[in-house]
Amino acid sequence: MTCRTGTPFLLLTRTGTMTDSTTTGGPRPFRFGVVAPLTTDLPTWRDRVRRIADSGYSTLLMPDVPQWQPAPGPTLAVAATFADLRVGTWVYASPLRPAWSTAWEAHSLSVLTDGRFEMGIGTGRPGIENELRELGMPVLPPSERLAPVRETVAVLRDLDGPGLHTPVVMAVRGPKAQALAADLADTVTFALMPGDDRAEITRLVRDFRAIRDVELAQHVAVIGDTVAPFMASPDTDPAALRAADSLAVLPDDPAAAAEEIQRRREEIGFSYFVFGADFADVLAPVVAELAGH
Repeated sequence: MTCRTGTPFLLLTRTGTMTDSTTTGGPRPFRFGVVAPLTTDLPTWRDRVRRIADSGYSTLLMPDVPQWQPAPGPTLAVAATFADLRVGTWVYASPLRPAWSTAWEAHSLSVLTDGRFEMGIGTGRPGIENELRELGMPVLPPSERLAPVRETVAVLRDLDGPGLHTPVVMAVRGPKAQALAADLADTVTFALMPGDDRAEITRLVRDFRAIRDVELAQHVAVIGDTVAPFMASPDTDPAALRAADSLAVLPDDPAAAAEEIQRRREEIGFSYFVFGADFADVLAPVVAELAGH
């Protein structure tokens, strides 16, 4: 994903245990998430959260960008009281906090939401090194950045115990991150670079699914000519993405968007699509048509 800011698909039961959604075969059902940070007054954001839930989206997601919005954990706990939908992080930046702290917060959110929380985690968006230095925090060399992710998931599993399974969504790119996700993740999203075309991502997905078949998520930062805040750099060029046949962009016509989403599931395997909050209303007809199918 260009953020600034197999095993079968597993669903949580109300007790937090996992059930298999693909025992009858066929493609995984669609689900749709919205990255909707609190950037307005609380009543306006609350109304947006309720509209998102009423439109058929499955998951409200929160970025992890200090000083741009309230911290993701408490914000998601509040959101879960507004509407009966899943909540999750998109995604925790592991360098920003100790592994045990992230795991404790994630486990607590699973308990407080009655099993409706999913933990998205990664090594941080491009440029996070400068932010860490400004905060006086250590900057790990690339070879060591995956270890805290593994430790976080290990602590989370210990905290969950046998009666709860907090789903883990991992943002990956390179072979080491993919190998870690193959070991630990319930859902995988692939970090998109500006020049990536459909063929490149299809190859990445094909190679990954040869190791393990999990739910695949698609981070869609651009609809038509509009770039979603918190989902991509403000200098993102939609025309260049379209010219490259990038999967970071969808057409703004709802019928064309629905057709493209179905194509991505059929040809590549993506079934979980994540959009920016500014697109939630425009894409509501698409979600209504495809959710659960």
